[in-house]
Amino acid sequence: MKLRFKLTYIGIALLTISLMNSCNHDDWFDRDSKTLITDAQLWNDPKLLTSLVANYYDRMPTLHGVFNTGGMTELDDAMWSGHRDQNWRNDYQFGDDYGRYWDYGLIRDLNLSLENIDQFSTQLSDGQRKQFKAEIRFIRAFVYFELVKRMGGVPIVTTQLIYDFSGDPTPLQVARAKEHEVYDFIYKELEEIKDDLDAYKDSRTRANRYTVLALESRAMLYAGSIAKYNNLMASPITTAGGEVGIPANMATGYYTKSLAASKEIMSGPFALYSDNPDKGANFYDMLNKKTGKEVIFAKDFAVSLKVHRFAYDNIVKSLTEDNESSSTISPSLSLVESFEYLDGSKGTLHDKNAAGSYIAYQNINDIFANKDARLYGTVIYPGTSFKGRDVSIQAGVATWENGAYRFTSSPELGKNYATGGLWTGFDGPLYDAQDVSNTGFYIRKFVSDAPAASTRGTSAANWWPWFRLGEIYLNASEAAFELGQTGDATTYVNKLRERAGFAANSVNTLTMDIIRNERRVELAFEDHRFYDLKRWRIAHLVWDGSENDPNAVVYGLYAYRVVRPEHADNGKYIYERVRPARFRRARFFRMANYYSSISQDVINKNPKIVRNPFQ
Repeated sequence: MKLRFKLTYIGIALLTISLMNSCNHDDWFDRDSKTLITDAQLWNDPKLLTSLVANYYDRMPTLHGVFNTGGMTELDDAMWSGHRDQNWRNDYQFGDDYGRYWDYGLIRDLNLSLENIDQFSTQLSDGQRKQFKAEIRFIRAFVYFELVKRMGGVPIVTTQLIYDFSGDPTPLQVARAKEHEVYDFIYKELEEIKDDLDAYKDSRTRANRYTVLALESRAMLYAGSIAKYNNLMASPITTAGGEVGIPANMATGYYTKSLAASKEIMSGPFALYSDNPDKGANFYDMLNKKTGKEVIFAKDFAVSLKVHRFAYDNIVKSLTEDNESSSTISPSLSLVESFEYLDGSKGTLHDKNAAGSYIAYQNINDIFANKDARLYGTVIYPGTSFKGRDVSIQAGVATWENGAYRFTSSPELGKNYATGGLWTGFDGPLYDAQDVSNTGFYIRKFVSDAPAASTRGTSAANWWPWFRLGEIYLNASEAAFELGQTGDATTYVNKLRERAGFAANSVNTLTMDIIRNERRVELAFEDHRFYDLKRWRIAHLVWDGSENDPNAVVYGLYAYRVVRPEHADNGKYIYERVRPARFRRARFFRMANYYSSISQDVINKNPKIVRNPFQ
């Protein structure tokens, strides 16, 4: 039996070997793995390469963007009104490391991919190879822009740094480039790749020529601003080696490059969205994917099979579709008052007359009448609606007692007052509560109105605009203004204002203050304000830490229904400016915050790294 078994086993083995040897085209032992992807497979398969590049797109950095609810509540445009475990956002100062970014792991991955495409992609066409390399180089340029605008000059690394095990790490230690050298590198990279991206010329989610130009427009504007405004400071922020600070004589060149890129985009296939005759609703619709002809480049969550919880975090209190959802972002009165009146007057809301007496309004939203329509598209304020339902924003009632108004709020939202009528609205505001507005305002911009968007199970899939035409018009206006081309600069600003409901040519004499305010209202919550104030070198003046400064402190405006029988104001609404109790400390931006500190770990690994000023 044992011998028979052995003979049978040997026979099967010989038969197997014979069958293996009879295969003419495949070596049985060299079959492709079902769990591993080889270099030859990855770098020659357009689908696999697309998946890899998608990962890089997904890792593109941001500070307060891509639906970063918490980050949006750390400046002067809003405060945190969500769960109390994050109320520290209302009680902090910018640390030296605020905004720090040093992701050379991503830089290495991008460099590795570029080298591997050159080495292994033998089966791709020249066009495919150029396309993938150009996309990766665009992402790398984007990353370097995020690095330089936060950290100043950084090491420019474009190849793999491979340790040779010699015991000498110095070849891997790259010194910081000058700040202007990083901007010059970004521009050079973008210029070299912009003609290699025609394959996705109609895409809004993959890099193309216009995406490249949009990054040029923004980055070169930043460089020009630093070259100009840093050198106008009493004590310019610099380092001896130029790692921080750009020579003033370079400003004109950068502004010129920014304007040229902006002009090419403005003559391209994009258009300012203006299809909705309701100017306020139009501004909200502008970012809708279905009406996205203004968007140049976006992170589209539906395409990447992801969702986000921005609506879940910020839906109006009474409109929540999920018991656990919250109302986290409370826009500030400072932001609301940045939106001018359509007659061109300043946007200060008229809550009191010249004598200091309250102004009574017939309707709760009358105080916002004739405002820049972008306010409606950005902020939900009393007397407006969302998703076709009226919001219920009323802080309480005002009763006349002993010659003055006494303000009272209900301990429970949505309750009626003793004499009838609403006491405090279902949507507050309440100045010391969570998950309800603390300022009297909710955010509308970016909050999806799709069904179930504010639920955990469904969430939202609206896109995040990395670049849109509205910003490009503002970039062009600012660059043209800085170059002395005031006529063109004024035209660009007026085109945006006309979309917002202003009369044609509403601005006659353009100033830098007007341009700055236009950026605040047009681009609110789009991750621009922090960097704008930094590049203009006015952040320390705006966020000065003063407890009496309406920009450093977040204030709100509370609407109260007047309960004053037999008086003409009975049933009307008056408004009280308040500092919500949850907002604890004024925003304080220090000189050290113009450039984020470099971590000690980075310096320990690379002694060639020069510290940033004030570090």
